[in-house]
Amino acid sequence: MKSATLIGIVLIVLGFMGFAYQGLSYKTEKKVLDVGPFEATKQETHHIPIPPVLGAIALVGGIALVISGSRGGSSV
Repeated sequence: MKSATLIGIVLIVLGFMGFAYQGLSYKTEKKVLDVGPFEATKQETHHIPIPPVLGAIALVGGIALVISGSRGGSSV
């Protein structure tokens, strides 16, 4: 499989994921209280939004790479 086709498939998958999830989320723990042997922590969820336009660009670019990779002829 050509590298352009492989990169195109990866971009198509990332484009669909961008449309489906609309961003990335991750959790961090923050120390709230630390008194002697007692410790209290708080979990915070952070969200990084990904615009749907980026998903569309990745999807269209991936389709273009798959098409151009398949039209390039055979290589050994």
